[in-house]
Amino acid sequence: MTALTTRQHPVLPALLTAADDRARMRYIEFFAATLRNPNTRRAYIRATGDFFRWCELHGIPSLTAVQPVHVATYIEQMTATLSTPTVKQRLAAIRHLFDWLVTGQIVPVNPAASVRGPSHKVRRGRTPVLEPAEARKLLDAIDITTVGGLRDRALIGLMVYSFARIGAALSMKVEDIYTQQRRLWVRLHEKGG
Repeated sequence: MTALTTRQHPVLPALLTAADDRARMRYIEFFAATLRNPNTRRAYIRATGDFFRWCELHGIPSLTAVQPVHVATYIEQMTATLSTPTVKQRLAAIRHLFDWLVTGQIVPVNPAASVRGPSHKVRRGRTPVLEPAEARKLLDAIDITTVGGLRDRALIGLMVYSFARIGAALSMKVEDIYTQQRRLWVRLHEKGG
């Protein structure tokens, strides 16, 4: 068990150190087996760790003692200090972890399943849109006498005119640019296919 709680795996919260070996292993497996993205893994480790520390402070003795009212109270308290998207992400982390613990028969039900997070409506995105004149000025400012400059101009031009993410632009292959009915088309490989 000690080898599994090193730098690359989550340190066990006290609520789990009091649990049996199956529960501890299932907790570690959640982060190792279900979360491929390292940023998501770190965020979920932080979110669930904070929740379990909150449970300890409020006298919840074990995983099976966690009830929907505990999760709801925790979420309500977080809305006073954290942004709505952060609270929603933390609730998602708690839900997914408890789903994993339910399927592993560690806890009988998911106490976070019925808890509703705060609503969040985005009326206006944070990313500013370039005006055509600004886009032209940006592209003209790039030095195209070097290979790096040509690359940068091609990537920025693709992103400006197609609204592609940099990850999608970088994952393109030669065959992703093609002509159809005398028009140039690009195929982008976005998140989730």
